[in-house]
Amino acid sequence: MARTVGEALDELPWERLEQVLGRDPAAELRRALRRLARKGAAATEEDCGPLFDCVAPDPRGVTAVATAALPFVVVLAGHPDMGARATLVQLLTGLSGAAAEAGEAAVDAGWHEAWRRHRPRLSGLLVDPRPEVRREALPLAEGVGVLLERWRAETDPAVRLPVLLALGTAAAGSGAAEAAQRVREVVADVLGTGTPAMRVAAVHARAAFDPQAPVRELDLLVEALSDPAARPGFEALWYVPDIDGPLDREDVLSWTARLFEDAPEAALSFVVGLVDAARRTGDTVLCRAALDEGWRLLVSMRSAAPALLPRAGALLGDPDDGVRYRAAHLLAALGTRAAPYADELAGLLDDPGGDEFFEGTVGDHARWALTRIGDRRALPELVERLHAPYKDQYSRGYCLSDPHLPEVEDVLTPLRAHAEILLPAIRRLLRDSESDSGRGRGAPLTGPFLRVLQAWGPAAAPALPEVVALLDDTRYSLAAVDALVAMGPAAAAAEHAVRRCTVLDAPGNHQKVAWAAWRLGGDHDTALRLIGEAVQAGEEPFHGPVHLLGDFGPAAAPYADRVRRLMEHGDTWLRPRAAVALWSITGEPEPSATVLEEDLPPVAHGGDSYGSFLHALRALARIGTVSRTARAVLRTVRSFDRPLSTYRDHRAILQDETIRAAIDEVLALP
Repeated sequence: MARTVGEALDELPWERLEQVLGRDPAAELRRALRRLARKGAAATEEDCGPLFDCVAPDPRGVTAVATAALPFVVVLAGHPDMGARATLVQLLTGLSGAAAEAGEAAVDAGWHEAWRRHRPRLSGLLVDPRPEVRREALPLAEGVGVLLERWRAETDPAVRLPVLLALGTAAAGSGAAEAAQRVREVVADVLGTGTPAMRVAAVHARAAFDPQAPVRELDLLVEALSDPAARPGFEALWYVPDIDGPLDREDVLSWTARLFEDAPEAALSFVVGLVDAARRTGDTVLCRAALDEGWRLLVSMRSAAPALLPRAGALLGDPDDGVRYRAAHLLAALGTRAAPYADELAGLLDDPGGDEFFEGTVGDHARWALTRIGDRRALPELVERLHAPYKDQYSRGYCLSDPHLPEVEDVLTPLRAHAEILLPAIRRLLRDSESDSGRGRGAPLTGPFLRVLQAWGPAAAPALPEVVALLDDTRYSLAAVDALVAMGPAAAAAEHAVRRCTVLDAPGNHQKVAWAAWRLGGDHDTALRLIGEAVQAGEEPFHGPVHLLGDFGPAAAPYADRVRRLMEHGDTWLRPRAAVALWSITGEPEPSATVLEEDLPPVAHGGDSYGSFLHALRALARIGTVSRTARAVLRTVRSFDRPLSTYRDHRAILQDETIRAAIDEVLALP
């Protein structure tokens, strides 16, 4: 008579657990094992949770706990009357993988011997009667030969596909040319005779040891993935170890797109082919997935824009909400290049369609697209629409690489020419936020609106009363000060109000307020002395407001030596700011320009210090000089196809536009 799960566990050395773990941890593990034994065939993945908590691979390697528990997990995973066996096999493959990847010092001394003792039973999982167990056990196969045996013997298509993928991985790691050739023959046969899902899997398998295979088989991939009749075949067959449930066609599409990471032109052809096929067949699910991959390309390679632009434009009239949403967002990101589709976008301003997982509506993105184009049809109700999501303590949650609503500043800052139209709504919302703030609610857009007003400068002057009213709110007072200074002479009447917002126990605030009061027409000498003394006395890590000192120009000459020392010996943040201040004080381009140019080469060499890079560009444009060497660096950077940004959403395109415009301005210097 077959042993029960409990009887099989009883025959194992329980005392070893106590020797390794001590009484309490051993008792916890014993309970987890006994609970699974009692459940037997009714055990589920959730029931395995306590066992995983005790035994799962440690981030630092494989512990003595895992070694002690291994015999018990092997019995549970291999017993025919045990439920959730596939989950238990996942635990075993996870432990095996951790042991292979960790350094010898991170693996318990007894682990490898324990694994060797149980290898026959572990190998038996590869031929288990249950297909889900065989599938999860594939990572336990040792070598191409074992997998080829499984390929010849396996009859379940939902196991054959994972075996094919595993063959590719094994062939890539094998040094044996003969084994690799045998895998090539298997793959070639599947490519010629397999179902669409199997043919795609064959390309993945070959790509593991032949990275150019996806490029050669691009047409095959597009055909297989865009065949509407083949879609169910993916979800029926495409299983991957350690992932619960099958992948659907769209999952496979996304995974397949990653095969082209080192072949950008082929990647674009792949996406374009899928979009075109989806439009021909009316396959909206495929179209959404292909547009998602097109979006990922667009934010990582600028050359994708010409191919994606007309396709997104053509999809603005698609009956599917998700397709229109993606098309409108893509066009918004492309800015003025989307101008040919302005009329179609204007027709979508009231479109309520959206996507379950993404922010905003089709209309929101169409409106943003029109602002990027410079079309006045976007202006009515623009501020109200931007504010709408924030009415009820809006909390944003999105994947940073997915389409989402732009920041308020991203939309409004470029619209200074339309400030007269937009200001009434901003002023009204600022007044509302002031009354809400008094009730303790705060206002999530007060800060962004103040930054917009600062960027608009004198054009924002009609908002002076609302900004002055915010000087008494410590959350926004300094941002309000910046907005007032940017307004220029029109804000002179606010000088006394600015002085009153000084925070007594914050010296840095005193200097900022003194600077702002002077800029608004106040006492120049007092402000200069206060700021100059702060810079003179500053010590690590605070050196004083050297960036403010430069505004005083030659009048700050008594502090020039201190500024020069900060430029020569400061940290990476301080040196370029001190360089700008020194130039402002002395009027001499050197040595400031040379110091600023030091922040340019890292980006040309593949770095991502874009903030420092942009600061240096803007400072060099002010100074009005750039060296021949720096020009060559900037030409190199300008030639990059990748956006000059660390973002991988629409901000990548916005930041890239800003930086490239600054590069062009510097290169235009005489």
